[in-house]
Amino acid sequence: MDIHPLSPPPHAAAPLDGLGVIVTRPQRQAAALAAKIASLGGTPIIWPAIVILPPVDRELLARAHAALPTYDIAIFVSANAVEYGVPQSGAWPATIATYAPGPATADALAGAGIANARIPVTSFDSEGLLELPELASLAGRRAVVFRGEGGREFLGNALRMRGAVVDHVPCYRRVAPQAGADGLVEAMRDGRANALTLTSSEGLDNLMNAVGPAGRALVARLPVFAVHARIAERAREHGLSAIETAGGDAGLLAGLLEWVAAHTRAAANGHS
Repeated sequence: MDIHPLSPPPHAAAPLDGLGVIVTRPQRQAAALAAKIASLGGTPIIWPAIVILPPVDRELLARAHAALPTYDIAIFVSANAVEYGVPQSGAWPATIATYAPGPATADALAGAGIANARIPVTSFDSEGLLELPELASLAGRRAVVFRGEGGREFLGNALRMRGAVVDHVPCYRRVAPQAGADGLVEAMRDGRANALTLTSSEGLDNLMNAVGPAGRALVARLPVFAVHARIAERAREHGLSAIETAGGDAGLLAGLLEWVAAHTRAAANGHS
């Protein structure tokens, strides 16, 4: 049975039973969220809104790898930064304090052999990292930030203001998907896609460009779950109904579950 975007089934066998959820994470990161959605009865619809590729010029990355023992701090801004920024050979220096903006990136680091990465306790982002007490005063410390090409300067600038010498190292690049979005538009038109998850403002822009005017009108009918306030605000600029979540896959799932529960209760009350 097709599901209207604003009317989840009132008696779902599983929390997300029958709900089609668009997953826009890059391909490799999409699988984990898709599996969790499926385990809750939902139907994941994977459409990577950003394609992750290695940098064209790897010289800066090679130099950073060679200089690792000289750094006191290493920050990986995302799981993609881990995948493309961790050296393929050689032990990670035990003297480097390694940081991640959230659990997913920390898990990726652990999988790459770098255990005990430190994560924020307030919010899973750069702002949260900067609230960690050990990053409050960094005079004389050297930091390397592994990130995508063209990433935000906010974190590095803040670390410099606290006294650190900071090297930004681009280890991957983001490009818009080349394949069309006809299948995604069809899923929305047929009522098989009922919610949208977003983990990037850039990915949202790519999605809205790819689906065209008719697709944008369909996206505007969906509840949109964003992992960060910046992304939610960008979604609202596109005219979408955005719900800010607590961040990460866990936050997206919690937002979906809360939304379904609220609409299930409303549907039940409306038919009582």
